[in-house]
Amino acid sequence: MIRNSLATFTTQEKSEVEVAEMIAARQGAFWVAESSGFDGFATYGAFRPGPGYAATAEHTVMLAAQAQGNGVGRALITQLEQAAQAQGLHVLVAGISSANPGAVAFHSRLGFHLTARMPQVGRKGGTWLDLILMQKIISGP
Repeated sequence: MIRNSLATFTTQEKSEVEVAEMIAARQGAFWVAESSGFDGFATYGAFRPGPGYAATAEHTVMLAAQAQGNGVGRALITQLEQAAQAQGLHVLVAGISSANPGAVAFHSRLGFHLTARMPQVGRKGGTWLDLILMQKIISGP
């Protein structure tokens, strides 16, 4: 996905060691879905540094092609939201490539709302990409 897709602005794949370090650093905030092989993962981390953003997290959901459209993403987001609420988080943010309209539709179905579209802030493969920001308030005031 990283090499050939415009769904992520990332151009460098992570090594197994880097992935293991990310999972360890996000202990309690990283889920993997597997049925017949690797189906995908979900995680969240700090939205921005500083204490004023402590109750806001940005999440990532990545699904293999065979896992899309059969509830795997919804199950991962449900686990992610429950853990984020238990941790006292208030808002989840999704940063989505404009080249990934399926992710926008997916997040809309799960109660995320469009909050911003930042034109041409990403570039990959010679293509300028917009960043779409969506958010969901997951706890009361």
